[in-house]
Amino acid sequence: MENFQLENKDSIETKACNAIRKAILSGDFPPGKKLVQEQLARQLDISRMPIREALKQLEIEGLVKIEPYRGAFVNELDTEAIHENYALRSELEKMALQKAYPFMSAKDLADLDALIQKMDQASHEDFVQTNIDFHYLLLKRCPWKRLSTFIQVLWNGYSQQTPEFLHGQIEKSNEDHKQIVQALKNDEPERAAYLLHDHILNTGKRLIAFIKAKND
Repeated sequence: MENFQLENKDSIETKACNAIRKAILSGDFPPGKKLVQEQLARQLDISRMPIREALKQLEIEGLVKIEPYRGAFVNELDTEAIHENYALRSELEKMALQKAYPFMSAKDLADLDALIQKMDQASHEDFVQTNIDFHYLLLKRCPWKRLSTFIQVLWNGYSQQTPEFLHGQIEKSNEDHKQIVQALKNDEPERAAYLLHDHILNTGKRLIAFIKAKND
């Protein structure tokens, strides 16, 4: 698997988690495969400790099952759980943007534009991080901290990596971003919020279709 490698961002643990998650979602690590810590550490050229922590995180996400005395195994991908994740994100982020809008500044909008321009020129790897930055800035001014915490929990996991394996996702995603920001500039926060809602929900649908196609 020549694509099974670390990305140049975040902590070693996060890099390991991203690499293993990507291999699972792309089908390189099929359901039932045993994930041997020593082997993964050797492949990624890191120690076992970040692998162990990454597998714990992937178990929380439902992608891995850790069995006492047996080890970690890849789970069947639960498309209903993925649908739930994106459905919740679409509703909560829509609400957060509505709450954030009254506190957004002209500089926030300019910074969002700058991130969109950066994504237009970005590699797949750079797009993933810039996309995260864009969504963070879009909702940064939301005064409801508990709502922001819920959204962050839902963001952990496959939401961050869909641009890496969904064909055409980068172009479609950034076109959506442009429409959202334009609605904000036009003083249409409700329209922007619903565009964000549809952007997230449709990405979830494409991810589920991708997984089902892989399993056919």
